[in-house]
Amino acid sequence: QVQLVESGGGLVQAGESLRLSCVASGSIHSINGMGWYRQAPGKQRELVAFSRTGEREIYSDSVKGRFTISRDNAKNTVYLQMDTLKSEDTGVYYCHVDYYEDVESGALRGPLWGQGTQVTVSS
Repeated sequence: QVQLVESGGGLVQAGESLRLSCVASGSIHSINGMGWYRQAPGKQRELVAFSRTGEREIYSDSVKGRFTISRDNAKNTVYLQMDTLKSEDTGVYYCHVDYYEDVESGALRGPLWGQGTQVTVSS
Protein backbone atom coordinates (compact mmCIF):
# COMPACT_ATOMS: atom_id res chain seq x y z
CA GLN A 1 0.00 0.00 0.00
CA VAL A 2 2.88 2.36 0.75
CA GLN A 3 4.92 3.28 -2.28
CA LEU A 4 7.28 5.87 -3.77
CA VAL A 5 6.75 7.39 -7.21
CA GLU A 6 9.48 9.41 -8.92
CA SER A 7 9.12 11.89 -11.76
CA GLY A 8 11.13 14.55 -13.56
CA GLY A 9 13.82 12.56 -15.32
CA GLY A 10 14.71 13.15 -18.92
CA LEU A 11 17.34 13.95 -21.52
CA VAL A 12 19.30 17.19 -21.24
CA GLN A 13 22.55 18.66 -22.45
CA ALA A 14 25.55 19.21 -20.20
CA GLY A 15 25.18 22.42 -18.21
CA GLU A 16 21.39 22.27 -18.07
CA SER A 17 19.12 21.49 -15.13
CA LEU A 18 16.48 19.00 -14.03
CA ARG A 19 14.26 18.77 -10.98
CA LEU A 20 13.28 15.33 -9.69
CA SER A 21 10.28 14.73 -7.46
CA CYS A 22 9.29 11.77 -5.33
CA VAL A 23 5.96 11.34 -3.57
CA ALA A 24 5.35 8.79 -0.83
CA SER A 25 1.76 7.62 -0.56
CA GLY A 26 -0.16 5.32 1.73
CA SER A 27 -0.65 4.97 5.47
CA ILE A 28 2.27 7.21 6.46
CA HIS A 29 2.27 9.37 9.56
CA SER A 30 5.84 10.58 9.28
CA ILE A 31 9.08 9.82 7.45
CA ASN A 32 12.51 9.75 9.05
CA GLY A 33 14.83 9.99 6.07
CA MET A 34 14.13 10.57 2.41
CA GLY A 35 16.53 11.02 -0.45
CA TRP A 36 18.10 9.91 -3.68
CA TYR A 37 20.46 7.23 -4.99
CA ARG A 38 21.62 6.65 -8.55
CA GLN A 39 23.06 3.80 -10.55
CA ALA A 40 25.05 4.00 -13.77
CA PRO A 41 25.54 0.95 -16.03
CA GLY A 42 28.22 -1.35 -14.64
CA LYS A 43 28.46 0.52 -11.35
CA GLN A 44 27.05 0.08 -7.86
CA ARG A 45 24.14 2.13 -6.65
CA GLU A 46 25.49 5.21 -4.87
CA LEU A 47 24.13 7.83 -2.53
CA VAL A 48 23.44 11.18 -4.18
CA ALA A 49 21.68 13.18 -1.47
CA PHE A 50 19.76 12.34 1.69
CA SER A 51 17.73 14.25 4.25
CA ARG A 52 16.94 12.96 7.73
CA THR A 53 14.56 14.86 9.96
CA GLY A 54 16.48 17.14 12.31
CA GLU A 55 19.83 16.57 10.60
CA ARG A 56 21.89 18.32 7.95
CA GLU A 57 21.53 17.15 4.38
CA ILE A 58 24.10 14.70 3.06
CA TYR A 59 25.57 14.99 -0.44
CA SER A 60 27.96 12.94 -2.48
CA ASP A 61 31.19 14.86 -3.07
CA SER A 62 30.60 14.62 -6.80
CA VAL A 63 27.37 16.66 -6.62
CA LYS A 64 28.11 19.15 -3.83
CA GLY A 65 27.49 22.68 -4.99
CA ARG A 66 25.40 21.55 -7.95
CA PHE A 67 22.51 19.53 -6.47
CA THR A 68 20.08 20.59 -3.76
CA ILE A 69 17.74 18.30 -1.84
CA SER A 70 14.56 19.60 -0.23
CA ARG A 71 11.51 18.13 1.46
CA ASP A 72 7.87 19.01 1.89
CA ASN A 73 6.93 16.91 4.89
CA ALA A 74 3.24 17.86 4.73
CA LYS A 75 3.08 16.31 1.26
CA ASN A 76 5.53 13.46 1.96
CA THR A 77 7.56 14.67 -0.99
CA VAL A 78 11.27 15.05 -1.64
CA TYR A 79 12.87 17.00 -4.48
CA LEU A 80 16.29 17.00 -6.08
CA GLN A 81 17.25 20.15 -7.95
CA MET A 82 20.10 19.25 -10.28
CA ASP A 83 22.02 22.15 -11.82
CA THR A 84 25.08 22.27 -14.06
CA LEU A 85 24.53 18.66 -15.05
CA LYS A 86 27.48 16.65 -16.36
CA SER A 87 27.69 13.52 -18.49
CA GLU A 88 28.81 11.55 -15.44
CA ASP A 89 25.48 12.33 -13.75
CA THR A 90 23.77 9.98 -16.20
CA GLY A 91 21.99 7.05 -14.58
CA VAL A 92 18.79 5.79 -13.03
CA TYR A 93 17.82 7.84 -10.00
CA TYR A 94 15.98 6.07 -7.19
CA CYS A 95 13.97 7.63 -4.42
CA HIS A 96 14.56 6.06 -1.00
CA VAL A 97 12.98 6.16 2.45
CA ASP A 98 14.94 4.59 5.28
CA TYR A 99 11.91 4.11 7.53
CA TYR A 100 8.53 5.65 8.28
CA GLU A 101 5.88 5.55 10.98
CA ASP A 102 2.64 3.84 10.06
CA VAL A 103 -0.37 6.07 10.62
CA GLU A 104 -2.59 3.31 12.03
CA SER A 105 -0.30 1.23 14.25
CA GLY A 106 2.57 3.60 14.95
CA ALA A 107 5.01 0.90 13.89
CA LEU A 108 8.26 1.81 12.15
CA ARG A 109 8.48 0.25 8.71
CA GLY A 110 10.82 0.27 5.75
CA PRO A 111 12.93 0.66 3.79
CA LEU A 112 11.16 1.83 0.66
CA TRP A 113 12.51 2.17 -2.88
CA GLY A 114 10.96 3.79 -5.91
CA GLN A 115 11.06 2.27 -9.38
CA GLY A 116 13.60 4.81 -10.63
CA THR A 117 13.64 7.57 -13.20
CA GLN A 118 16.18 7.85 -16.01
CA VAL A 119 18.44 10.89 -16.24
CA THR A 120 20.58 11.20 -19.36
CA VAL A 121 23.04 14.05 -19.86
CA SER A 122 24.57 14.43 -23.30
CA SER A 123 27.94 16.06 -23.93
